[in-house]
Amino acid sequence: PLRTQPPGLPEPDSRVTFRKYLVLTGITIFSTAGDSLLARGMKEGGGVSLHNVSGLLLAVLNPWVTAGILLLLAFFSCYMSALSWADLTYVLPATSLAYVLVALIGHFRLHEEISPTRWLGIALIAAGVGFVAAGPSVTPRREHQSPHEVAQEPVPSEVES
Repeated sequence: PLRTQPPGLPEPDSRVTFRKYLVLTGITIFSTAGDSLLARGMKEGGGVSLHNVSGLLLAVLNPWVTAGILLLLAFFSCYMSALSWADLTYVLPATSLAYVLVALIGHFRLHEEISPTRWLGIALIAAGVGFVAAGPSVTPRREHQSPHEVAQEPVPSEVES
């Protein structure tokens, strides 16, 4: 038998409602904006090393870095919410539109060079998003049975001879 939840817990709703689409949109927007602001701030501050803790702490005082961190905290809040009602294999690909947005911001706002090969990879990611988003947000899981329970199941009549 197929089961999505342990006994006693309510079955999750696999439909993606408007509110759930807002959460997925929040993930995409907050991660894109947060990563972009963090990159801008870190480029202003120069190199930071994990061996130089004071330099790392000073980098956090940069307003771009601080804003990026706050947006990434909003991203993690939305991400945790999405993982509470959908599978990881649905949430992560469905929100990978952020890769496309980050590439566009990186190219046009941060003036980063993006090779044709990288653009091709980004296009493949974008195409994959469509395939994943079209499927269910929660996949059914098989109930685990002990070998003893399997041995006690009746044999189907087609197998008996």
